[in-house]
Amino acid sequence: MASTERDMAPDSGEVAIRVRDLSVAFGDKTVLDHLDLDVMRGEVLGVIGASGSGKSVLARTILGLVPKRSGVIELFGRNIDDLRENERRLLEQRCGVMFQQGALFSSLTIAENIQLPMRELLHLSPSLLAEMAILKLDLVGLPPDAAEKYPAELSGGMTKRAALARALALDPEVLFLDEPTSGLDPIAADAFDQLLLTLKASLNLTVMMITHDLSSLHTTCDRVAAIAHGKVIALGSLQDLLKHKDPWLRQYFAGERGRTIFADEITA
Repeated sequence: MASTERDMAPDSGEVAIRVRDLSVAFGDKTVLDHLDLDVMRGEVLGVIGASGSGKSVLARTILGLVPKRSGVIELFGRNIDDLRENERRLLEQRCGVMFQQGALFSSLTIAENIQLPMRELLHLSPSLLAEMAILKLDLVGLPPDAAEKYPAELSGGMTKRAALARALALDPEVLFLDEPTSGLDPIAADAFDQLLLTLKASLNLTVMMITHDLSSLHTTCDRVAAIAHGKVIALGSLQDLLKHKDPWLRQYFAGERGRTIFADEITA
């Protein structure tokens, strides 16, 4: 069952990310087709969809890593198209990103990976950078001696935590997670979910999490958005989505694992 932190309501209905009429295409292939979505401040929003449905493209477009064809994206109430370059950079610093598989630089130590955003954007002494790296490691439950290791020397679960530490390097308000528990065994995945809930509560984070992990959806998410055909086809609580009539959604939750995980919601 979900923890106490999971039951906390999002903060006051304030929108952290607003997406309206968003279209993204690669050549002749339309990936997002006039999509609308709000991410509320203080919530964990899970984003689900079939492979290739545009989940990661949506997150990358919000972050400015993929160009949009049309539409409006607002972060913290500000249209990113209306911002000057320096204003946009400051706004982007309020967001942290954990990419799929961690995306740590293999030639850098874990400490150097965590320090990289700080070196680029902050003016900190070497001693303070070292101290900050240790603090971030402690925040995600990694020991200090992980700082001098290289990514190849870490287990899968430790790699995910190190990537999360880097995502938290600049103390973001919004955290983007792309398949954070993929490749982890059930014990490590459950530990990561509980860590996310603890960090959300203690740091007052807003989280947009792309995932295929049904257990993570059940444990961590306040709401879930389902993407298909380039649009959000369903948005709401797990109970809302479990009752939805869309054939893909019904199939998504109908497997044996889904019936086991969502037994309480299905019978509610």
